[in-house]
Amino acid sequence: MGERVLVTGATGKTGRSLVSLLNAAGLPHRAASRGGAAPFDWSRPDTWDAALREVGSVYLVAPAGVDDAPARMAAFLDLAIRHGARRLVLLSMASLPAGGPGPGQTHQWLQDNAEDWAVLCPTAFMQNFSEGPFLASIRDEDTLYSNTGQGRVPFISTLDIARAAFAALTAPAALNRDFTLTGDESLSYDRVAELIGQARGRPVTHAHITTAAMAERFVRRGLSEGMAMFLAAGYQTIADGAQDHIADGLRALTGQPATRFQAFAEANAAVWTRP
Repeated sequence: MGERVLVTGATGKTGRSLVSLLNAAGLPHRAASRGGAAPFDWSRPDTWDAALREVGSVYLVAPAGVDDAPARMAAFLDLAIRHGARRLVLLSMASLPAGGPGPGQTHQWLQDNAEDWAVLCPTAFMQNFSEGPFLASIRDEDTLYSNTGQGRVPFISTLDIARAAFAALTAPAALNRDFTLTGDESLSYDRVAELIGQARGRPVTHAHITTAAMAERFVRRGLSEGMAMFLAAGYQTIADGAQDHIADGLRALTGQPATRFQAFAEANAAVWTRP
C-alpha cells in the first residue's frame, strides 16, 4: 500500500488544476493519461495495474466516449482496493443522485463498497465559457447560445473544484459523504453574457435556443447524438430552475469562498477577443 495520489482525467479541466496543487504541496502523485509515461486507458484493463502501483488514494473522473463506463469504473475501483488504495474521491455533478445515470452509478458503488470515499457534485463550470463549448461563438460571433432561458446557476471555477478535491484527498479522516460544490452567486446566462462583454470590452448577446437546437450544436462539435441529447437535457434543467441553489460544500471542504464570476471573466478576457 502506497501514499501516492492517482489522478484520472489528469489532462482535463479539474485534473490539471489538481495536479498543480499536488505539485505545489510536494505530494507524490501519478497523472493518469493515455499519453503518460505509464499509459492509462479506461478501455484497456491491462494498463490499470501499473497505474495503481503504490497508490493510496484515487481521484476519479468518469471517462468520456467509453462504452459502459460505470461498469468499467466499478471493475477499476475493485482492483484499486485490492491494490491497497484507501481513499476514493469521485467527480460527479450537482443534482445527480447516487444510483442515477453515469457518475451516479459510481457514486452508488462507492456507498455500497468503499470504506473511505467522497463524491464531489459541482454545478456548471465557469471554464465552459473560456475553454469549453461556448468559447468559439462568444469570441467569433459575440453570441452565447443556450437553452437555459432565464434559469440561474451558481457557476463554479474548476480551480475551486480542484481545491475541494485536494482537501478531500488529504482529509485526516474518512468523509464518506457527497459535497455539492457551487459558487456564492447564482447567475442567469443573460448575466454571464453581460459580465463577459464587460470584461472583454465588447458586448455579448445571449441567444435563447431550443433544447433540440442545443443538442445539434453539440453534435456539430463532434459529440454522439446520445451524449449531445444528454448534455442538452442537462442545460434544460437550468431553465427549469433545478440548479438555482447555493450550497456550502466548497466552504465545508476548503474553508474558503468561491471564485466570483466577474473575477473569472476579467482574468480570462483575452480568450474571448478575436485576433
